Amino acid sequence: MPLGANKAAIMGVAGVSTGDVVLIYDQDHTDASTVSITSGIDSTYGEYIFKFYNINPASGGGLFSFQANVAGQSGYNETITSSAFVTRHAEGDGTADLGVVGYDQAQENLFQNLSYDPANDADASLTGELHIFNPSSTTYVKHFWATTTGMIRNGAGMTAQYFTGGYFNVTGAIDEVQFKCSTGNFDGTIKMWGVK
Repeated sequence: MPLGANKAAIMGVAGVSTGDVVLIYDQDHTDASTVSITSGIDSTYGEYIFKFYNINPASGGGLFSFQANVAGQSGYNETITSSAFVTRHAEGDGTADLGVVGYDQAQENLFQNLSYDPANDADASLTGELHIFNPSSTTYVKHFWATTTGMIRNGAGMTAQYFTGGYFNVTGAIDEVQFKCSTGNFDGTIKMWGVK
């Protein structure tokens, strides 16, 4: 398949769906406490891409995060090892830095943060993507990486791009994913594609 069609499908261009990249989930959410995707994650695809559009938390600093369930399990509490870092830049150029943040996990079962101190101003939002690889494998751990960008709460007119990656230390097949903010509800659009 030409890269152009692949790229168009991944970026969410209306009407584009092929046998190799398929839009599985596309939902606008308003005042959601959690968003659980409980179907469509199976052995059909080797990679799942989640895109987030205009995520606006109700509470400033409400960290957008995710967790997963192994098939047949509940609670969204699988064991994660991860690392994270952030870049920041202020409109006035007073702050421009790169740093490690304390949102990593070492064999913990918390929700994995996908954002850095997001603002909840009326015009603020968070956008980004998460990739999970081979979630249906019953042999290997499940790797993921994500990046988001958005206006942050600390400092007027400051943006942050947040990067995280790691793995679920489980060999059971993951078939459910949940998103939420650490405090309060959120608005925004979440899409999921399967990639062969």
